[in-house]
Amino acid sequence: MTARGPVVSRRGGLAAAAAAVLTGAGAGTAAARPLHGAPGRASGHAKAGREARQKALQEGLQADADAIRAAGTTGVLAEVQDGRSRAAARSGTADLTSRAPVPWDAYYRIGSDTKPFTATVVLQLVGEGRIALDDTVERLLPGLVTGNGNDGRRITLADLLRQTSGLNDYVAVAGGADDFTPEGYRKGRFRVTSPREQVRDALGEPPLWLPDPAAPPGKRRWGYSNTNYVLLGLVVEQVTGHPWAQEIHERVVAPLRLTRTLVPGTSAYVPQPTAAAYTQFPGRAGLTDTSLATGGGADGGLISTPHDLAVFLRALLGGQLLRPDQLAAMKETVPADDWIEADGVRYGLGIAWRPGGRGGEGVWFHGGTHLGTVSESGVTADGRRAATAALFTLRTDDTADAQARAALRLVDRALAR
Repeated sequence: MTARGPVVSRRGGLAAAAAAVLTGAGAGTAAARPLHGAPGRASGHAKAGREARQKALQEGLQADADAIRAAGTTGVLAEVQDGRSRAAARSGTADLTSRAPVPWDAYYRIGSDTKPFTATVVLQLVGEGRIALDDTVERLLPGLVTGNGNDGRRITLADLLRQTSGLNDYVAVAGGADDFTPEGYRKGRFRVTSPREQVRDALGEPPLWLPDPAAPPGKRRWGYSNTNYVLLGLVVEQVTGHPWAQEIHERVVAPLRLTRTLVPGTSAYVPQPTAAAYTQFPGRAGLTDTSLATGGGADGGLISTPHDLAVFLRALLGGQLLRPDQLAAMKETVPADDWIEADGVRYGLGIAWRPGGRGGEGVWFHGGTHLGTVSESGVTADGRRAATAALFTLRTDDTADAQARAALRLVDRALAR
């Protein structure tokens, strides 16, 4: 079961607010916590150089976290890690009442940063020969995607993964602007709907388009829809006979020892330690505490920490979770021309690419939003280094763009240092 009213998409009307970075302390700036890698034998010169690089990384990460806070975020928590070292920084407050610092290793709802986890499980099943990327939705989920011109015979598994299905986003179809208010939030924060009900909502409207089976995968029309990943969760359950959450745990969470990553199901609560999640609703000047909110399944339901998310991204791009053919397929992208937060974005099978990073190689990322939280992340193509950030404020006003730019800057600089 997943949420109804308070679910917020990665993109759409709130997409400009969906860039993020990590955590804060006090009413001002907290000293960053240096987290060095394992010690090893090195000459004095090499050790001094390593310490200088670590200091520069730490100071840069702290400055970038502070910049996100200055752009209007109540609290930020960020981490960058590679095989030798990691660093974390925080800025802002855990809540506006106590003014306490954002806790280190705070849990938060990662929103659509869940999608790469779901895509990983699906591609593992492809690698095992249990399904194929050109399998149709009709074959895998008979009779489910039909009506109002929707046609599961025209949509493949790859279309779902790559967001080229043309299906409407259930978030946009089911929720109206009148619901996105403090009053609508309080009314709907404990309300849940099943994945099949979400699919039904999306199919209540004609598709935006029907995929052309003759079109090469890299030339297909792209459009972001959470419905695609709701269907992928149902595919996982149909193929394995297990709940989507079980497959995520046994195939990704447990092998990587992501001890602070979990599927909350219908619970509206985030474990401690965490920070209050604030939303600035359209037309409202103040912030509303939206920490209590159900929401998301295979499309956006995970709770994690910046550290765990970075470990996952490094393992994924580093080839620890997928066979070479499936990882290569994941990186086959289509232009995502209307991606609001950044230019030049291309979307693959559950992960996206954008210009930036070290040496112009680009950044692999996804990102996500939920009520009161924004998740931003990035990883190098080889999985060597990852940067993650959690913002504990979702804004819809003019400051949202500044937040997004500051979060993207944090990730780019952390990966390029």
